[in-house]
Amino acid sequence: MTNSGISLGSEPSVQTELLDSTPSVTDGMSSAFAKLYGEPLFKLPTDLYIPPDALEVFLEAFEGPLDLLLYLIRKQNFNVLDIPMAQVTQQYLSYIDQIRHHNLELAAEYLLMAAMLIEIKSRMLLPMKKADSDEEVEDPRAELVRRLLEYERMKLAAQELDQIPQQGRDFQIAHGYVDTTVAVTWPDVNQDDLQMAWRDVLHRAKLNQHHTITREELSVRDFMTRILRRLQSTKFVEFSELFEEAIKSGKGIPVVIVNFIAMLELSREALVEITQAEPYAPIYVRLAYTPVA
Repeated sequence: MTNSGISLGSEPSVQTELLDSTPSVTDGMSSAFAKLYGEPLFKLPTDLYIPPDALEVFLEAFEGPLDLLLYLIRKQNFNVLDIPMAQVTQQYLSYIDQIRHHNLELAAEYLLMAAMLIEIKSRMLLPMKKADSDEEVEDPRAELVRRLLEYERMKLAAQELDQIPQQGRDFQIAHGYVDTTVAVTWPDVNQDDLQMAWRDVLHRAKLNQHHTITREELSVRDFMTRILRRLQSTKFVEFSELFEEAIKSGKGIPVVIVNFIAMLELSREALVEITQAEPYAPIYVRLAYTPVA
């Protein structure tokens, strides 16, 4: 629905002005006002004809008679509950007079509303008759006001709904194609392949084992005291006998090594003597001093 259409006529004065619009300076495409088949056009052809209805400017768009009536009321800040019928009816008829020259079928709806407005105005000019029950006579504009308020509420609700994102206008749904005709085939795994895979898993598990090193405190001085106490009860002891106790304890090589270091430390401090009668003969260890009884 349109408010009005303004046509650009083909008067001689206008055409003469358009025909003489050749630019004074032609600097290529910047001075051309059109492009025809790739060539710049600097003036209109002499045989150009512009029909009267070639150009129409649509000022407002209305969705029906109620929409136009509400527009006229809101534009002039009229109170919907107290509509000045004479002024609104005159503006409404002026609009209908413009559109019926272009689209008589479209004007039919608006003519029906115009007739309703004229009827309401006529009823308002007549003296009011009080009802038998002494109740207040209903305002002739009441039904129109009710329809206008209801239409405005629906229009505002439609605008709020239009703000909600819509599929196809504000966003698109992603679609994916899945070929369901292809049959899924699982690999054929035999027993040998499964055993080989299991051995590979065990091999990699052994490579990633964690080895925890525990710390055991062994005192060289403590083992030096043990050796001195044993030598005090005898004159000499064979070298291998000094390690029998450490081996039988089951504490492993670290204890044997510390015991050997303790014996060397005693020899360095001249507390024990290590002797051998001849090559490959047994080695003996004895105290280097005479203990006090």
